[in-house]
Formats: sequence, structure tokens, C-alpha cells
Amino acid sequence: MKVAIGVNGRQVEAEVEDRLLLVHFVREVAGLTATNIGCDTTSCGACTVLLDGESVKSCTVLAAQADGCEVTTCEGLTGSDGRWHAVQRGFHAEHGVQCGFCTPGMIMAAVSLLAENPDPTEAQVRAGLEGNICRCTGYHNIVRAVLAAARDGRPPGGGAPAGAADPAEEPA
Repeated sequence: MKVAIGVNGRQVEAEVEDRLLLVHFVREVAGLTATNIGCDTTSCGACTVLLDGESVKSCTVLAAQADGCEVTTCEGLTGSDGRWHAVQRGFHAEHGVQCGFCTPGMIMAAVSLLAENPDPTEAQVRAGLEGNICRCTGYHNIVRAVLAAARDGRPPGGGAPAGAADPAEEPA
């Protein structure tokens, strides 16, 4: 069957098998590999993307179900000017990564959480990320990263406030 899915603002059309999962479409057809395949059972959240702005685990959505929709992956968060999204900057600044496998899914879940609740408490962040598993950390730095992104004062997906520093541009 033919599907047309917007992926990070780019229309991707392809003939796919009816049973092709969205995670495989994103990785194999669209060529974006930040979205990881972890468990294929919705348990880990490594495959989390935004589907029409809503957080979904792409290992349980068929590409056919996403036909005509817009998918945003971690690669799509970076601005056209190369500037990182507030959540990406938060993960960088607060060392919210360890091995990195869960990071794209965590970032996408955090973007969705902050879209719904731009000023969450620590408990709300922990509850909002409970569907995403990190096998390396105790989640402390991940939670701190999301809280830092919320403090950034920028709406998810928006531009940076005037004069905001980008940690990626700071000397090491």
C-alpha cells in the first residue's frame, strides 16, 4: 500500500507492506535512525516519536495508520539554524545521557510532557516519563534535564529566548 507521511516537515511517500511498523518506516524508509527499536512491546519507550504532536511508541503504530499524519523525531527538534531544542540542551547541560540508547525516546517524551505541562514539578516529570525505561541511570539527571528545559522558558518546539546561550556552542 502507498503511504504519505510527513516526517520532520518533509513528505515521505512509499509503497509499504500493510504490517510495516512506524518505527521501521522512520528508520528504513525515511532514513532517520535516532528512533530506536528496543522491545517491540511498548515497554521501553526507545521508539517514542510525536504523531501529530502526541507522544506515541512507534513500535505499536502501523505506518498505514500514520498515513497523512506528521511525525516528529528527535532529529526534527533541531531548528533550521542548527540550534538545539530546549529539551536537547537540557539533556546536554544536565548530563541526562549515559549510553544514549534511550535518549531520543526520553527527549521526545519530555517534549510531549512539556507541551502539556510547561512548568512541571519533579514528581510530575517522573510520572510523565514512567513509560520510558533507562537501564543505565537512576533517572536523576534525566529529570533534572527536563526541569532545566522547563526553566528555559521556551515553549516546546519554539525558538530560543533572545540572548539565550546554547550549551553546544560553549567551550568545553
